[in-house]
Amino acid sequence: MTRKRIFEIVEVSADNDKLSYAYDMMMLCSIIISIIPLAFKHTIPLFHYTDVITAVVFIADYLLRWLTADFKLKERSVFVFIKYIFTPWAIIDLLSILPSLTLLNSGFKLFRLFRVFRTLRVIRTFRVFRVFKALRYSKSISIIANVIRSSKDALLAVCTLALGYILISALVIFNVETDSFNTFFDAVYWATVSLTTVGYGDIYPVTTAGRIITMISSMFGIAIVALPAGIITAGYMDAINANKGEDDVTDPKND
Repeated sequence: MTRKRIFEIVEVSADNDKLSYAYDMMMLCSIIISIIPLAFKHTIPLFHYTDVITAVVFIADYLLRWLTADFKLKERSVFVFIKYIFTPWAIIDLLSILPSLTLLNSGFKLFRLFRVFRTLRVIRTFRVFRVFKALRYSKSISIIANVIRSSKDALLAVCTLALGYILISALVIFNVETDSFNTFFDAVYWATVSLTTVGYGDIYPVTTAGRIITMISSMFGIAIVALPAGIITAGYMDAINANKGEDDVTDPKND
């Protein structure tokens, strides 16, 4: 089997490629099985065996994608294999494999370092990154990712506006409510919560001036939060209509 064919199988390809579809289903099942232990506080022997199997699957998937990185990035160079390691999807794949490295035989001196982290729960939590691996096989997520990429300038402007809002609100409330906010970080935390209109209630203003500032801040927060949602929704609908138009053009029934 040539490397090009391997690339066509491991990457999301045409719907009529049965081998690629079977590979995608196998990876999705492996991802689901691998994150089931996160729902339990205590492990059972079955989880150990399933973790070993899924670890082998994920490592093989990572190596196959790395070996065909030149097709993925559309470059013909030795350095493309180094470049691929630092791509977002490759980093997610690597982080999802990291918790399983402790399963390797202790005789491998290269991996003894990971035995030090065996008792750290944070390494186990890295399994969550396997959920992001599943996003690779969702067409809807791919469309949203493309929308975000094409609207990055508008979204960056909104993020800058939100950051400025948080800092200004934090500075104002920190100087008005000197008794309620002990540190500036508390004020930033309050401003962020107010921006999202969540309002946990653990830190809040008690003076009239502080409450007026909170009401104004909440109103601006609603407006700022609505901006990225509108941008992404508009871009998503445009992408859906564009894909629908392409399907209508290629549909033989229209001829």
